[in-house]
Amino acid sequence: MEKKDDVYRTVTRTSPEILYKDRKSKFHAQVHPIASEDDVKPIVEKLRKKYHTANHVCYAWQLGTKNPTYRANDDGEPNNSAGMPIYGQIQSFDVTNVLITVTRIFGGTKLGVGGLIQAYKTAAQLALESAKIVKKTIKAQFRLQFGYPEMDIVMRTIKQKDLDIVSQKMELDCELIISVRLSESEEIFQLFDEMHGVDVTMMD
Repeated sequence: MEKKDDVYRTVTRTSPEILYKDRKSKFHAQVHPIASEDDVKPIVEKLRKKYHTANHVCYAWQLGTKNPTYRANDDGEPNNSAGMPIYGQIQSFDVTNVLITVTRIFGGTKLGVGGLIQAYKTAAQLALESAKIVKKTIKAQFRLQFGYPEMDIVMRTIKQKDLDIVSQKMELDCELIISVRLSESEEIFQLFDEMHGVDVTMMD
């Protein structure tokens, strides 16, 4: 089955916290849904308060689908020993719009860079395995403006094509904002564009 490029994998709720132990060090890992980079800091700060004895709250996140942005943070661990192994699991599980946090409480034994890479990678992997990963469709939105005489054909088309109405304003004229699957957006745009008395515009 071909992979449609308007489908992506993500999580809609924070995963159960998992605990991974390695030579007395404890690694608490979780997957969090995020909508923007602004969501990251409050989550990390909350974990610092929750685990006030923690030495490090390391994390990685990715946002977007076509040209995703990402960041990996080692939070004081040796360079690339924590954030990048966590980010590697985001890539491995093919998820986006997620933040993975791994909070480490030091247990007295140094793990070495190789040991840290393995521990952060395993903790992130276990967190993703415990998360409920869902498939979501990328949508485009159109604004439809039309008079009441066109109401019947517009509504019939929306029903036939199984489109979602995001909002509607019925005043002197009618205005609908509809949500369309990205892979079908050209066809739907054309359909309304060819309708007499209907003005369709693509929204950002």
